[in-house]
Amino acid sequence: MTKLNWGMIGGGEGSQIGPAHRLGSVVDGEFAFTAGALDHRPDEGRAYGQSLGLALDRSYGDWREMLDGETGRPDAVDLVTIATPNSTHFEIAKAYLSAGFNVLCEKPMTITVDEAEEIVRISRDTGRICAVNYGYSGYALVRHMKAMVARGDLGKVRLVVANFAHGHHADEADADNPRVRWRYDPAQAGVSAQFADCGIHAMHMASFVVGQEVERLSADCVSCLASRELEDDAMVNFRMDGGTVGRLWTSSVAIGRQHGLEIQVYGETGGLRWSQEQPNQLFWMPLGERLQVIERGEANLSPEADRATRVTIGHAEGMPLAFANIYKDLSEAIRAQKEGRAADKAADLYPRAEDGLRSMAAIFAVAQSGKSDGAWIDARPPMFR
Repeated sequence: MTKLNWGMIGGGEGSQIGPAHRLGSVVDGEFAFTAGALDHRPDEGRAYGQSLGLALDRSYGDWREMLDGETGRPDAVDLVTIATPNSTHFEIAKAYLSAGFNVLCEKPMTITVDEAEEIVRISRDTGRICAVNYGYSGYALVRHMKAMVARGDLGKVRLVVANFAHGHHADEADADNPRVRWRYDPAQAGVSAQFADCGIHAMHMASFVVGQEVERLSADCVSCLASRELEDDAMVNFRMDGGTVGRLWTSSVAIGRQHGLEIQVYGETGGLRWSQEQPNQLFWMPLGERLQVIERGEANLSPEADRATRVTIGHAEGMPLAFANIYKDLSEAIRAQKEGRAADKAADLYPRAEDGLRSMAAIFAVAQSGKSDGAWIDARPPMFR
C-alpha cells in the first residue's frame, strides 16, 4: 500500500498538540510526514522540520511558502493539518481548500459564524475534505456508544449529560500569567473562554454519540475569578432536533478535576456512561438488569469499535491513538475519493466542517444567552435554519 503524503502547519517545537498529531498520523502506516511549516519563525520552523526528518525543500518557513511549494507537485501532500493559533485557522483553511488540498483543522475551525459558513461552502464547492479535530470522538468506546444508540439498544434517547471541567485555571495568582490571561481576554479569545475551549468538545460529543444536532440552548456563564471578563464556568441546557434533552457543565476552576470530559446517555431501555480519564471502560445499564462494564478490545463489539482498537484488552489506549482514528478515517475517505468509491461506513466518522460550523454557532449562542440571563437562543447556524 502506498502511503499518503501528510503535511502540518504549526505544531512546532514545544507545542502542546503537535506531537499528538505527528504520532496519530503515522500509527497505522497510512500517512508519511512529508512537508511542514511548523513555526511562525521561519528559520526555527525550517530547522525543526529538518530535525524531524523533512527534506530541506519541504521544510517551509511559513504556510504561504508551503502552499506555493506543494501546489502542482506530483507528490504533493494529500492532507494538511492546521495547528496554528485560532485566529489564523480561517485564512489558512480557506487558502488550502481553494487550492484543492484536503484539510484537518484544529478547533475552533474559525472565530466567527460567517467564516465557518464560508469554509463549509468552499469545502462543498471544491469537493475537498475539511475535517475538524474533535479528536475525543476517536476513542473506540465512544464510537461503540454511538453504534449502540444507532442500533436502538437504549430505545429512544431521552437525556444526554456531557461535562468538561478542570481546575487548572483556579489559582488567583495566575490572573496575570500571560499563558492563562489571554484565554479570558475578549480581544484575544473572542466572545467565550471556557465554553469555546472545552465546552464545545462536550457538546460535539453529545451530538456525535446521540446522532442529533443542538437546536436551541440556555446558558448561565460566570467568571468565578472577578478579574476575568470572559467566563471560567458555564452551565448550558440544550434541546436537540430529535427531542433529546441536554445538560452540559464546563469549568476551569473545578479544583481536583484534571481533564474532566465525560458523557452520559439515558434512553427508554438503558443508560451509558464513559469518561476520558478511564477510556477503556464503558458502563452499560440495561433497564431492569445489573450494571455491566464493557471493555475496549473485548469480543462482540461493534465494527466501529473494532476498527478503532489496536491494543489488546486490559492495556491502555490514550489520546494520541484517538487522534490516530481520526487520521485513519481520513485516510479511508481520501483513498475512496481517489478511487471513486464509497468509504467504509465504519470509517465515515470524522468530524466535518459542518460540525465546526455548528460549534461556532453554539459558542455565540452561549455568549448571547449568558448575557441575557439564560434566555433561550437558536443555536443553529443561519445556513442550517
